[in-house]
Amino acid sequence: MGEVVATIKLMPESPDVNMEKLKEDVGKSIPENTELHKIEEEPIAFGLVALNVMVVVDDAEGGTEQVEANLSKLVDVASIEVVDIRRLM
Repeated sequence: MGEVVATIKLMPESPDVNMEKLKEDVGKSIPENTELHKIEEEPIAFGLVALNVMVVVDDAEGGTEQVEANLSKLVDVASIEVVDIRRLM
């Protein structure tokens, strides 16, 4: 089995969300078998900033499901979406 890098866009509930705390919470919510590669901020509009969370997971079926479930449970998160998956060589 190989590994893939998945990019998950995390949209906060409002522009008033403390992004540093949210990044810290994201780091704490990553499952054991998953590597947090990096977190990038992406300006959206009107002061709203999304987080692009990049994780390395096994390429098995359902590889990102646990990460998605954990991220969707975070306080101040309105939505999450897997926007990209790429195989590692």
